[in-house]
Amino acid sequence: MVIPAYNEAELLPRLLDTLTTARQRYTGGAARVELIVADNASTDATAAIAQQHGCRVAPVEKRMIAAARNGGARLAQGEVLCFVDADMQVHPETFNVIDRALARGKAVAGATGVTSERWSPGIVFTWATMMPAVWLSGMDTGVVFCRRADFEEAGGYGEDRLYAEDVMFLLALKRLGRKTRRGLVRPRGAKAIVSARKFDQHGDWHMLFKLGWMCVNQLIAPRKAERTARAYWYQRH
Repeated sequence: MVIPAYNEAELLPRLLDTLTTARQRYTGGAARVELIVADNASTDATAAIAQQHGCRVAPVEKRMIAAARNGGARLAQGEVLCFVDADMQVHPETFNVIDRALARGKAVAGATGVTSERWSPGIVFTWATMMPAVWLSGMDTGVVFCRRADFEEAGGYGEDRLYAEDVMFLLALKRLGRKTRRGLVRPRGAKAIVSARKFDQHGDWHMLFKLGWMCVNQLIAPRKAERTARAYWYQRH
């Protein structure tokens, strides 16, 4: 399990506690689940907390979440790679569900999906506007997983992107899977819980407008879109 993290001392312990539970519930044995925190140049106690919880730490200086994911993957030793954000909490059955999904041989990659740690009219409406794209594309978020061989053939996460690197990564795997008649899967029974901190910070309706304008600016004013992305995803203290 690779966890990209920048200044996540506050929420990382919560995730690691849920990962400990999921490891203990894994029928393949807890020792087979490796935890790696890709420390993306944090200035707080992120790395120390990771070590205290028995995680391996992959220092990644390039301030980009794609670089952090790739750095953690390089340190990992397993055949299967999983990725989860540091502000999430995983389901106790996560590793069993992923194991079963891959064992069927029909998945090139997948994601467990998420639910929010709190709900409001704005968050529900935002969720509802995004779900059709998830259903149509087969791409989701949460704990993202694939086999190492497919990760490497797809080229990992694109380090030329400040955001949407996860979308492009799954698209690349989807294209790869067509060659071997495998697809993206969204297995049930192990949704992660995603933090609502962006909604707490920017308001429960903000995503409909801020991210929408950022996509428009990506086409007409890419430098402005880059500034918005850095402020939104990369300037947490």
